[in-house]
Amino acid sequence: MLPEEGCLLRIFIGENDRHDGRPLHEWLVRQAREQGLAGATVLRGIQGFGAHSRLHAAKIMRLSTDLPIIVEIVDTTEKIESFLPLVDRNVREGLATVEKVRIRLYRHGDRTDPEETP
Repeated sequence: MLPEEGCLLRIFIGENDRHDGRPLHEWLVRQAREQGLAGATVLRGIQGFGAHSRLHAAKIMRLSTDLPIIVEIVDTTEKIESFLPLVDRNVREGLATVEKVRIRLYRHGDRTDPEETP
């Protein structure tokens, strides 16, 4: 169960970024899971640029090998804040943002629909 007020951690990295030989986004998601965070989602962008101003884009004639990746994690402020030092130590190039969010629902499929209960 999550409170109504939480935090969204958004980490912008590149598809080619690595941690110990594995994709950095995979490693971040595994770390978030191991630390008991509520959940994580990885989004792959079709175009973007960062601090170096190099344009990365998916084109029909040439697929970029380093498309933008966004890792989004929502949880309580305390859990996000405790996860940030790990992000800071392991993301060499990229951007991390934190913003307050209002959590409307957080549930899994094992609940009974109250409308179906006799």
